[in-house]
Amino acid sequence: MNQVPGSGVDLITSRRNPLVRRLRSLATSSGRQQDGHLLLEGTHQLQELLSFSRRLTKPVKVIATPAWLDSHTDLMDRLADHIDLQLMADEALRAALSTVHPDGVACLWPIEQLPLSAEAPSFVLALDRVQDPGNVGTLLRTALAADVEEVWLAAGADPLAPKVVRSAVGAVLRLPLRRLGPTDGAGVEQLAEQLLAARDRGLQVVAALVPDSVVGMPVIPYWQLDWCRPTVLVLGNEAAGLHPALQACCSHGVTLPHSSQVESLNVASAAVPLLLERRRATMTASMQLFG
Repeated sequence: MNQVPGSGVDLITSRRNPLVRRLRSLATSSGRQQDGHLLLEGTHQLQELLSFSRRLTKPVKVIATPAWLDSHTDLMDRLADHIDLQLMADEALRAALSTVHPDGVACLWPIEQLPLSAEAPSFVLALDRVQDPGNVGTLLRTALAADVEEVWLAAGADPLAPKVVRSAVGAVLRLPLRRLGPTDGAGVEQLAEQLLAARDRGLQVVAALVPDSVVGMPVIPYWQLDWCRPTVLVLGNEAAGLHPALQACCSHGVTLPHSSQVESLNVASAAVPLLLERRRATMTASMQLFG
């Protein structure tokens, strides 16, 4: 370990340094649970924390290369009272992170400071064993854009895994998440309980289905649904679709009509019009009420 001249901060150069091993461990669920921190990789993730600065009870650990620090003095000045800086050589940082081409900075965020579940959310996105981290991250980002109040995940990709966090572009810092499982079977069972409880609270539980689905409930194009009602939107697994046990818990089914040249749409792509339709419908209703 050396010290960067003029900075007063030690520079970690060895890939065998304990902090390198610690950061690498945060790529796993068990590592995050044991450490109690989420690893945020890249400048954009650090910028997302700017909006949280008033909530911080102690400085955030920031790990950066000297080159990154030299080119981001303005950002560091803005965070000066909220960071605990550790400099790390580029080679050591690359060994510590999961990003293929890291941009020179990472930080640690306490898991205990992630958003808490709402008591009685009126707009929920429920995901049935969605496996692809990129899909889950995109779904979380879209959910945040659509004012979803909480996301329920039946097993599938861990929403706090590095690939999901990067794809979500800050959404995990703002959106309450409830992961059910840990196994697929337990996740489906627990999500079914959540869906039935939501119906008991008066929410419509809406399954997103492929066109021409034959199920024991009304299935309509998504724009015909009354999205202004309290709603849980349920999306199925990429390969297997929605589990029958979860489909049986739904009160409504909607489709996203599309060309017959494709069998189905990517789950993250299909979610965009469905989730934003809810936002459009509630905004339109509000304007009609007060306009």
